[in-house]
Amino acid sequence: MDVNGFAEFDFGDARRNDPAAVVDVSPASLGDVAAIISIEQQSRPSQPGPAALDAAVRDPERYVAVASVNGEVVGWGKTHFWDYDDGPAPSGHYLGGVTVLSAWRRRGVGAALTTARLQWIWARAADAWYVVNARNLVSIELHRRWNFTEVARGPTFHTTTFTGGVGLLMRAAPADSGAAYGQVPGQEPPTAGE
Repeated sequence: MDVNGFAEFDFGDARRNDPAAVVDVSPASLGDVAAIISIEQQSRPSQPGPAALDAAVRDPERYVAVASVNGEVVGWGKTHFWDYDDGPAPSGHYLGGVTVLSAWRRRGVGAALTTARLQWIWARAADAWYVVNARNLVSIELHRRWNFTEVARGPTFHTTTFTGGVGLLMRAAPADSGAAYGQVPGQEPPTAGE
């Protein structure tokens, strides 16, 4: 982790995928909460509590996904739904955070989690939104493949404030993303009930 609290950005070869490792992305269940907490404890100084994760998993307006390799949960991601506008940040479905165990970073896990979450959002809305610290190069680079474009800059969007004071409000639609919007291999797209 760098001094800003973000995963370190490796400008090297991003194609370190293990061809034998198949990433399975699925909706999180309450049984996955302990694994998610373990991933958070290994990855960042502050973690969501079990009650917050339980609530997110149960919330029909949100999608919490886990990524597994050979039955082991190695990453997770979530969405948020805001039912009100906040300045330039509209109401709608937003990508939330993604956390991947360090041994599995830059191996397609974050991309698989993001694809699954975007499929879930785009089954419900024309636009997917995402806010990011302007200094979080790992996240900005990850989302480039779906053609997220900057809509606004500011110190806060909805309840997110940004270290250093500058965050980006980003937007993407399926048409913007073209071929990048493909289905995750071996995974059925999430249905409306997931």
